[in-house]
Amino acid sequence: MTNYVATIVRELERAAEQLPEGACDRLADALLKADAIFVAGAGRSGLMMKAFAMRLMHLGLRAHVVGETVTPGMTSADLLLIGSGSGETRSLLGMLEKAQSLQAAVAGLTIQPHSTLGSRADLVVLLPGSPKNQSSGADLTIQPMGSLFEQTLLLFLDAVILRIMAAQAQTSGTMYGKHANLE
Repeated sequence: MTNYVATIVRELERAAEQLPEGACDRLADALLKADAIFVAGAGRSGLMMKAFAMRLMHLGLRAHVVGETVTPGMTSADLLLIGSGSGETRSLLGMLEKAQSLQAAVAGLTIQPHSTLGSRADLVVLLPGSPKNQSSGADLTIQPMGSLFEQTLLLFLDAVILRIMAAQAQTSGTMYGKHANLE
């Protein structure tokens, strides 16, 4: 087991080295300009996006998860952030189209620069990872399916949170005041 964990950590280190220069700052700036932030993803990527929405809320930003019963309507002053390794998940592309029809900004986090998400979003961050179907023989990861993308997605989004914390002079202590307390 230890060898697997060490290999995964090395894969994540390689992925971190491949992150585009300035991407964290560009995304943080776009998030801070939006009146409200809507996040979306499917499956495990969706779980990473929900974790990010929670951190944005802890920072005091208006953050919503698309599809939740308490999510309000979107306006042209808002931003939709989609996390999708393939950039082709049909349900997420419908959200992209709807947000653009409302003249809201769309940002995408994906592996595939030439995907529909990669080519249509206003801001695109290309994250390292491998497709879920690794039958092409690419030896990018020992992990199953989209695990490397999902882990890199979470780590990148945590870096964005740190950037926003610095911009707003917040600490974990100031954020803790917005932590759930009915548990």
